[in-house]
Amino acid sequence: MEAATTPVQRPKNARLLVVDRWGKIEHRARSAIVGLLRRGDCLIANDAATLPASLSGVLERTGARVELRLAGRSSLEPDDVRDFRCVVFGDGDFRTPTEARLAPPPLKLGERIVLGALSATIVRLLDHPRLIEIRFEGEPVRIWHELAVHGKPIQYSYMVEPLAMWDVWTPIAAHPVAFEPPSAGFALDWHLLRALREKGVAFATLTHAAGLSTTGDSALDAQLPFDECYRIPAATAALVEATRKRGGRIVAIGTTVVRALEAAASVDGTVQAGDGVARQHIGPRTKLKVVDAIVTGTHEPDSSHYALLGAFTDELTLQRAEAALEASQYRTHEFGDSMWVERHCSRRSTPCIASRLDGTHDRRHILVAMS
Repeated sequence: MEAATTPVQRPKNARLLVVDRWGKIEHRARSAIVGLLRRGDCLIANDAATLPASLSGVLERTGARVELRLAGRSSLEPDDVRDFRCVVFGDGDFRTPTEARLAPPPLKLGERIVLGALSATIVRLLDHPRLIEIRFEGEPVRIWHELAVHGKPIQYSYMVEPLAMWDVWTPIAAHPVAFEPPSAGFALDWHLLRALREKGVAFATLTHAAGLSTTGDSALDAQLPFDECYRIPAATAALVEATRKRGGRIVAIGTTVVRALEAAASVDGTVQAGDGVARQHIGPRTKLKVVDAIVTGTHEPDSSHYALLGAFTDELTLQRAEAALEASQYRTHEFGDSMWVERHCSRRSTPCIASRLDGTHDRRHILVAMS
C-alpha cells in the first residue's frame, strides 16, 4: 500500500475493498457503499469533531522543548477540560517519523509545562516515560480558547503539508472531543445520506473520542487503544434495537463506532444509551454482540485497528485482503481508500441465512454456522 499524502477526504477515485461474510474479496469504487446496504439496515457514524490535540511547549524548569499530544480525558463534558492523559515527545514536529521522534527529557511530578498562553502541571507519571497526566490552569472557557489558538491537529510525516482543522473534521462533525479524526467518516457526504434515505437504510450517530493511532513506541503502542469516552443518544440505541428486531444489519462507520456499540451492549446485544468509557481491546477472540459489518480505512497489520478486524473475520481472510490491498496499491492512512468487512458466518452465534448475490437476487444460499 502507499500512503495518502494530501488531505482530500472524498477523492473521486477512492476505492473500496469488500470482504463479504463468506470471505469473498472484491474491488469496488467507494461510492458502491450504498449498493452494499439493504433496506432495513442501519448505518451508524461517529459525529465527533477533532480537537487541536498537538501542543508545542517548553518545560518551565529547564526550557527544554516538547510536544504534547492529548490522548484521553475522563468525560465528554465541555467543562471537563482541565485534566488530560498525554503522550510527550522531545523537540521536533510531524515532519520526523513518529518512531524516530526524540524522547522527552526526564519528566518530574509537579513540574509545569508552558504551552503558548496555557500552562499545565504534570499531576501523574504513568507506566511509560512518554505517558503522563496533566492539569491545565484556568477556567474551561479560557482553556478551550487557547487550545483553539495554540493547538494543531495531530498528524504524521507522510503528510506533505501541515493540516488545517477543517481537513480533519468529517461532514457530520459536532462536538470537538476526538484526538484524531474518526476518518472512516470522511467517506460520508450529503448525497450518500440522501441515497440511504431513498433506499430505506436508517442512519444514526454516536459520539466517541477517537484516540491516537500510534505513539511511535512499540511498548506504548501495545496499550492502544487507550480508554475512550463515548456517548450514545437514546434515539440511536432505539434504532439499533429496532433494526435488530426486523432482521436488519448494524453497519459501523469506523472502528470507534464498533468500540462504542460493543462497550455499551449487554450480553444479549441490547445497546444502553448514555455516556460510558470503552476500555476493551477488540480482536480475534472478541465475540461481537451488535455490529454486523464495518466500513473502515486500510490498516497496517501491526495496528490496533487491524486487530479489531479480527473480530469480523479470520486471519487467513485478513491476510488475503492485505495481499489484495498491496497488489492493487490501495492508499492507506486517514485520507486513503476504504474497506467493507462483514462479520463472517463462523463468527455468528445465530444461524446465518442470507442472500448471496450471484448477479441476480433469485439464488439463495443458506449457510448455517455456529460459533
